Amino acid sequence: MLGCECFCWHEHADVELPLLQPQPFSLPSAIPEWPLGQGFATGKINLGELEVVKITKFERVWSCISLRGKEKGVTFYKPVGIPDGFFCFGYYCQPNDQPLRGYVLAAREREPSTPEVYCDYDSDTDFPALRKPVNYLLVWSTDYGDGCGFFWLPNPPLGYKALGIVVTDTPDEPNVEEVRCVREDLTETCEIMDTLLATDANTFQVWTTRPCKRGMFCKGVSVGTFFCCTYFVSEDQELEIACLKNLDPSLHAMPNLNQIHALIKHYGATVFFHPNEDCMPSSVQWFFKNGALLYKDGKLKGEPINYSGSNLPGGGTNDGAFWIDLPRDDNARKNVRNGNLESAELYVHVKPALGGTFTDIVMWIFCPFNGPANLKIGLMSIQMNKIGEHVGDWEHFTLRISNFTGELWKVYFSQHSGGEWVDAFNLEYIEGNKPIVYSSKHGHASYPHPGTYLQGAVKLGIGITDDAARSKYFVDSSTRYQIIAAEYLGDGVVTEPCWVQYMREWGPTIVYDSRSELDKILSRLPFFVRFSVENIFDLFPTALYGEEGPTGPKEKDNWLGDERS
Repeated sequence: MLGCECFCWHEHADVELPLLQPQPFSLPSAIPEWPLGQGFATGKINLGELEVVKITKFERVWSCISLRGKEKGVTFYKPVGIPDGFFCFGYYCQPNDQPLRGYVLAAREREPSTPEVYCDYDSDTDFPALRKPVNYLLVWSTDYGDGCGFFWLPNPPLGYKALGIVVTDTPDEPNVEEVRCVREDLTETCEIMDTLLATDANTFQVWTTRPCKRGMFCKGVSVGTFFCCTYFVSEDQELEIACLKNLDPSLHAMPNLNQIHALIKHYGATVFFHPNEDCMPSSVQWFFKNGALLYKDGKLKGEPINYSGSNLPGGGTNDGAFWIDLPRDDNARKNVRNGNLESAELYVHVKPALGGTFTDIVMWIFCPFNGPANLKIGLMSIQMNKIGEHVGDWEHFTLRISNFTGELWKVYFSQHSGGEWVDAFNLEYIEGNKPIVYSSKHGHASYPHPGTYLQGAVKLGIGITDDAARSKYFVDSSTRYQIIAAEYLGDGVVTEPCWVQYMREWGPTIVYDSRSELDKILSRLPFFVRFSVENIFDLFPTALYGEEGPTGPKEKDNWLGDERS
């Protein structure tokens, strides 16, 4: 056995636990009754041959924290309250320093006589969808004191896959009735995601998992379980557990149009702009109406854009043949550059996530102009003149909604260096369950909390800063929005505006004279902190070199794919 450098406690120990157990989390306000629909927020989701429910009640099995006190540790839980006829696939694990707000899925086979058992393939097997494991493999255990943890991998029958791990506080092998394995054709591969626990020298590690393939048309369904092992796992290595696959092409658990409007009304975020922001958002129509011009490669003169964008070239790819720019007149150019907050609205793309068990409500905001960057070198903060500027700035955040309950699960905040998913319990709220999004000054990156965020060599204190703060300037997306796409609803339900089909650049390509500006900055620095210009270029974000004209929402990877994280 491998020993874990942890404090651990037995679930039934008579001594007082020195570790406070996570408490359940609830959103600030009650979830309303949603408009009537097909299968959204009914508590169950059909995946074809399987029907699944979400289990959120748990019984603690084993906890551990680091002896050095560097981490709060984790707790492993057994799912309880599983409905009759349903079976779980494995146990749940989460950090101790966050509210208890996880889930695991439990499933049952749908009867062959069940009406409309949808499948997008012909299953020619007579084998059941679910089977008990043959036995268990002991993956790892602790020998530290009383109340140890034992981690068991189900050994599936031939043609089946395990979907999780079982944890016990005794060395007795679990009963084969504890979990079920799933027929291989009803599963998809999964990958490790966040590290939950790692012993010294990484002799034992625990991770959350997610489907390898994620996006609007992908079928992988997260089960909510974890994976653990005592060996190194590479990025492309297939794990010994899998996730589920949704083989119901109807995506019946996705919200209908009335339910989408209700979700946005209830969860629509309020976007706050910096108090010193001078590059405000606007509606796309205001941008067109106030003089935006369409340029074609080889032509010097730009063409005015119709209010609806109907004269924009649609379809194709970003081939560099067209781009949009501000009006040529100086006064008109300044007016458009400043934006128009009164006209601003959020442009909404609704799509399935994680095999249709979640709904992603992607909210895009348009700013006619991205202002200059703010440079930080140690304690010095320097406003750049041109670096960072570009025409046509598209930014977004994403609300991820559970299709089991209609509950807001997490929010994705898009930022220039990537982005981050933030769980609902770490969000700020306004007016019930509406989260707050802070848009950074000039760059309009999205953040869950106010503050100054550094992009670049963070440890050296060198880079570009994103300043986010609350102010009187805001847009309430629960009332000011337009649904521009929801492909899963079918043709004709949502009509895409003409400009959505414009796949080229919303601004001209800009090459900054970075060396000239940086030379001026270097001359202001004390001699002992001066770096060579070449070294500084290596430390700063690529935005210092230049900016290609940004493309619109439909040309972004996350239109079809998952968010970057």
